[in-house]
Amino acid sequence: MNVFIEDKDIPWENPDPGIRRKVMAYNEQLMMVKVEFQQGAVGALHSHYHTQMAHVESGVFEITIDGEKRILKAGDAYYIPSNVVHGAVCLEPGVLIDVFNPYREDFIK
Repeated sequence: MNVFIEDKDIPWENPDPGIRRKVMAYNEQLMMVKVEFQQGAVGALHSHYHTQMAHVESGVFEITIDGEKRILKAGDAYYIPSNVVHGAVCLEPGVLIDVFNPYREDFIK
């Protein structure tokens, strides 16, 4: 993994309708992912053993964590403990920057 990563060099993936993502950087302990949402796109409720933090780079999202919902906007952040059910609904087009520990093996092809 390079120590400097340029956004233009990383291709987008399309995991779900209205959502695209880029794995920006990772090693065995840590992963950073940029996720772009169109308005109305849904990151369905799910859980995984990885801990996760996210920064709302732009847009407005309804974030659900363990049954609690909050509206978060650019500049806000959230934390998801391991194995906790969570999801997102994009209210205004935007970008989330997700960080996972350890890295998401399922995001690497």
